[in-house]
Amino acid sequence: MATLFISDLHLEASRPQITAIFLRFLQNEAKRADALYILGDLFESWIGDDDDTELALAVQGALRELTDSGVPVYFMHGNRDFLIGDAFAQRTGVHLLPDPSVIDLYGRRVLLMHGDTLCTDDVAYQAFRQQVREPAWQQSFLAQPLAERRAFAEHAREQSRIHTSAARMDIMDVSPVAVEQAFLDHDVEVLIHGHTHRPAVHGSTHDDVVRTRYVLADWRDRGERLQAAFSDFNAESF
Repeated sequence: MATLFISDLHLEASRPQITAIFLRFLQNEAKRADALYILGDLFESWIGDDDDTELALAVQGALRELTDSGVPVYFMHGNRDFLIGDAFAQRTGVHLLPDPSVIDLYGRRVLLMHGDTLCTDDVAYQAFRQQVREPAWQQSFLAQPLAERRAFAEHAREQSRIHTSAARMDIMDVSPVAVEQAFLDHDVEVLIHGHTHRPAVHGSTHDDVVRTRYVLADWRDRGERLQAAFSDFNAESF
């Protein structure tokens, strides 16, 4: 048995092959897991728990089937699906996790994050993130009709593409200072996050303590997951 970690699937109707891979993953490997952690950006965008698209309904139904089978599923908001709320959790049976969260993983303290808060050099993004995480902003947005919310989401995606293409590559990655502070603040030796789409395993030593940071892969043409079995971690594509 093992615990599985995934992030940055960016599910959307225009990429049905990725949705199909995810649904097969939930029906097969995930059902044999001790637990599944989804660390944000499951969807390319989420405009509210009243989203009635075929994609939204199919994913929620598959997650419900998995949790009903006895596998606990934990979800952490990403920068694309931060509006997933209690109604989604009730329909799917998933547990919503705050970002950051420290979990006990087979006796080890492990810090989980989506990863966007570590990109502190991207000042423009951090300002936008702060705005849309305000309860008043979210309440106002969710009060709009679905059609208006969809239009806003599409505009926001386009603005994000423009920002990403114009920004320097270094500010799009995590800040080493922010990573160091996260390890210190939470007193952990292992950090798992996504967001950057730069899968890797980073090791460092501080005061003779070995620290490891696992960066989860995004799902492009195939699925990607990190498997943890006691002290062993293994990343694999499928």
